[in-house]
Amino acid sequence: MNLDVLNQEFASQSPQAIIAYALALPLNAVVTTHFGPLEAVILHMASQAKPDIQVLWVDSGYNTKTTYRCAERIIQSLQLNVDVFTPKISAARQEAALGGIPLYTEASHKDFTEAFKLEPFRRAMAQHKPQVWLTALRKEQTEFRQSLNIFTKDDKGTLKVAPFFHWTETQMRDYLESYQLPNEDSYYDPTKALENRECGLHTSL
Repeated sequence: MNLDVLNQEFASQSPQAIIAYALALPLNAVVTTHFGPLEAVILHMASQAKPDIQVLWVDSGYNTKTTYRCAERIIQSLQLNVDVFTPKISAARQEAALGGIPLYTEASHKDFTEAFKLEPFRRAMAQHKPQVWLTALRKEQTEFRQSLNIFTKDDKGTLKVAPFFHWTETQMRDYLESYQLPNEDSYYDPTKALENRECGLHTSL
């Protein structure tokens, strides 16, 4: 599989076409989500193409009530096949006894990110062993993501597919409106100081 050729061939293709290609491969595929803003787009499109596709949700335990409520609406309306992975340390314990969320400038924040996002994610991937990973990352989100592409491979050789890589936020919101999909912009990621900061998921994995 030549990734350069694939990225050239699909550069101008629709996300639907990219997803259709990825799911037609004779490989085990999953889609990951945090149920944050705009996530219903990839979940709707992927479940339309493959209704029983495995959805992996790494839930840090720090989501807002509105995010949890929105997630349940999306799960129910799309009848998603969701497997939830949580940290081995609960948010309640972290807040009550382990110092809460470390300052972003502290070295301990790296350990916090490992415990609350990276370890549960690796556990999810190890359990389901996907060969194809659908993700909603987009080029315009961060400077780092501009260096990626539609098709890449992670350090385990998993084919990472970003169908919306070239889409703008406006296109994502237009899709939400077209299909009247639930969305919640009040989302909190404790491992990120700023909305456009990398949490480490795509940089380290």
